Amino acid sequence: MKKLISMVLTVVMLLSVSFAFKATMVTDVGGIGDKSFNDGTWQGVLRARDELGIEIEVLVSKEQTDYLPNLTSAANNSDVVIAVGFMMTDVLFNVAPQFPDIKFIGIDIEPSPGQIIPSNVACYVFNEHEASFAAGYLAASTTKTGKVGFVGGVAVPAVTKFEAGYLAGVKVYNEIHNDNVQVLSGYANTFNDPALGKNMALTQMEQGADIIFHAAGPTGNGVISAAHEKGASLLGLPSNAPLEKIIDKYYEVGKNYFAIGVDVDQDHMAPGYVLTSAMKRVDTAAFEGIRSALSARTFSSGLQRLGLKDDGASITPMKYTRSMVPLRFFAEIEYLNYLIKQGELEVPSEPSKIGAFEVPEITFPF
Repeated sequence: MKKLISMVLTVVMLLSVSFAFKATMVTDVGGIGDKSFNDGTWQGVLRARDELGIEIEVLVSKEQTDYLPNLTSAANNSDVVIAVGFMMTDVLFNVAPQFPDIKFIGIDIEPSPGQIIPSNVACYVFNEHEASFAAGYLAASTTKTGKVGFVGGVAVPAVTKFEAGYLAGVKVYNEIHNDNVQVLSGYANTFNDPALGKNMALTQMEQGADIIFHAAGPTGNGVISAAHEKGASLLGLPSNAPLEKIIDKYYEVGKNYFAIGVDVDQDHMAPGYVLTSAMKRVDTAAFEGIRSALSARTFSSGLQRLGLKDDGASITPMKYTRSMVPLRFFAEIEYLNYLIKQGELEVPSEPSKIGAFEVPEITFPF
């Protein structure tokens, strides 16, 4: 009997090993620890490990030249490969056909016009402009100077859509509230220079902006640093002041400097100085992509677009700063998001279209 039980256990263990499912994530050059895009995607991979019982691995790309060897290595040793970031698009589309039995998940990867997505690749992209619309409306409702800022990384669609939604949110606020909040915009042309991001933010602050939204990856970490530094100085507080002190001082002084984070919830990076974050749920996309790849029947190749309706784009719950914003503006944003989901308010996805964007007549039901 003991021999039989031992044999059964051995078979079970062998089967478990032989059917082990492995997912490998290949990072963009920001790497793990970017507090942004790669970290958000990795959270989805970790969730897949915990909830689906799979094996996971991460290969960090330090340079763009690492994409090819990392994707190839991952494909040779995994059942599904998660490629992170638009800069990996061409390499991914070249590598995937060489491994027809391996599933590939592209996060924020969208084909260029005329480019064909391989049949074993699922690309997840996002309506970034629908998340940043709320961030722009919120910034316009909170600014004390009448000027807000935007710092972009590289002017690629994933970033310019964030800028477009932000501009649209400010424009809709101005139209509804008969205001004239202005937006200062600039591009760093890099995602990996926090010092440059900080200098750009400080320059916009000197020009009057008190709230700056970044869509710049690690470069944007410098924007958050600038808001923290300038805000603490304005409020006369040490950099490590508790949140309660920051809130009390904000109401005493009547103003503050804020950053707005991007991609993932960055509010925790400087509690009280990050107003909110415009999120695209890369964690959800990574988890759902891995789960679909567990079976050929559930895997959907091609382009998957996630927006407000799919809970793929939103601002944060504002854990640290919610008490700094009048409640009526949250109600207004909620209603505007409802109009977007219903298709009654179409947010432009390109900054060049903001000038021609006509704000529909909006009447709040409260």
